[in-house]
Amino acid sequence: MTQKTASIRHARQTLAHSGLSPGTPALEAARPVKARQMIYWSLVALAVALIVSLQPVFAADTIWTKFSDVMKDIYGKLLGISTIIAVVAATVALLVRMISRNQRAVDEASTWLKRIVITWIILNTLGFIIAYIQPWFAGGQYTP
Repeated sequence: MTQKTASIRHARQTLAHSGLSPGTPALEAARPVKARQMIYWSLVALAVALIVSLQPVFAADTIWTKFSDVMKDIYGKLLGISTIIAVVAATVALLVRMISRNQRAVDEASTWLKRIVITWIILNTLGFIIAYIQPWFAGGQYTP
């Protein structure tokens, strides 16, 4: 027997011993706890949905300006992190190249150094291209 069935059976036995009929206010007052919780959480969900849906209405920016701001922020942080990583990796590659006696390790370090420099230049160039070309297409129209 499940716990729910046992609790229903207990409630019926208590009701029978107390002499209350199923429609009495005492029985109805004991039952609405779940109904109150359901109403409360429904109102909370409705309030959250209203807050979330109304917030963009009051925002002064469009979705594209917000997207642009987020991308600039992400790019700035990515550029800072990539610069630090590139410097550390280039330092390790230079140290391996200078200290190693194995010619194969020196060649691999040189190859990695070239890759690091090329990747870092590409990341920086993309930012400059976006910064200079994006204003030409502002508002969805090309203005030379």
